[in-house]
Amino acid sequence: MFWVKKIVSQFFMPVPLLLILIVIAFLMIRKRKFSKVTLGLAASLLILCSSHWGSNALIAPLENQYPVNNMPIAKGCLVMVLGSGHDDDPHLTAVQQLSNTALARLSEGIRQMSLGQDCKLVVSGWSGAHSTRAHADVMFDAAVELGVSPDLIIRFPLAKDTIEESQFMRWEVADAPFRLVTSASHMPRSMAIFNNSNLNVSAAPTDFAKRTTAWWHFDAQSLLNSQRAIHEYLGLLWFKLKYEGRADKESAIISKLDNAQGL
Repeated sequence: MFWVKKIVSQFFMPVPLLLILIVIAFLMIRKRKFSKVTLGLAASLLILCSSHWGSNALIAPLENQYPVNNMPIAKGCLVMVLGSGHDDDPHLTAVQQLSNTALARLSEGIRQMSLGQDCKLVVSGWSGAHSTRAHADVMFDAAVELGVSPDLIIRFPLAKDTIEESQFMRWEVADAPFRLVTSASHMPRSMAIFNNSNLNVSAAPTDFAKRTTAWWHFDAQSLLNSQRAIHEYLGLLWFKLKYEGRADKESAIISKLDNAQGL
């Protein structure tokens, strides 16, 4: 199911979807009207997703849900940083191996630790299909390079996605409060998942992608931001259908059992 979810979601990303539309238009070139409509749709999608106003319209509703968290944190509290990829290159330091997103998240996690005393850092992420090291291990090394004591770092090297990260955190802290650090666009889905696991979590978003620039500006960064936003909307939909629907069914069953016992 993990890989099925990853593969299927790719077909809804802007670039793969554009390529699919172009291929369809080429294959149906003899049907000129259909081909023109398909190419027009591809062009419209490219304009929307590569423009700053289009990408901002997609990503702003996600990033605006949780503000930057500057509140003091309880003494001894945990700060969890969700993983986001790295490159396996032994010639680079751990910090340099991290993706831009992962580095932004880790930097914010360390800042959150500074808002309290004796706080511990939780890093997560598995090795993936092409890496020789777990992402959590690279994040661990990077945090140490940035001055965090190894004794203050907890690793979850087996967590594949946000749902598994919430499960590992549930086993680690039960109902103790902690602060969650992830990209601002990813925070709504992350909070929905962690709250669904009945965790006592507060949000500390970072890696904000929304930017203000000229209306006529079209670039690859806007296309990337649009892809991030679409990925999150698909993730929220999948989570709502799979987990919230199941929770509703479980609640209905419990209600029926309670009613039956009351008869």
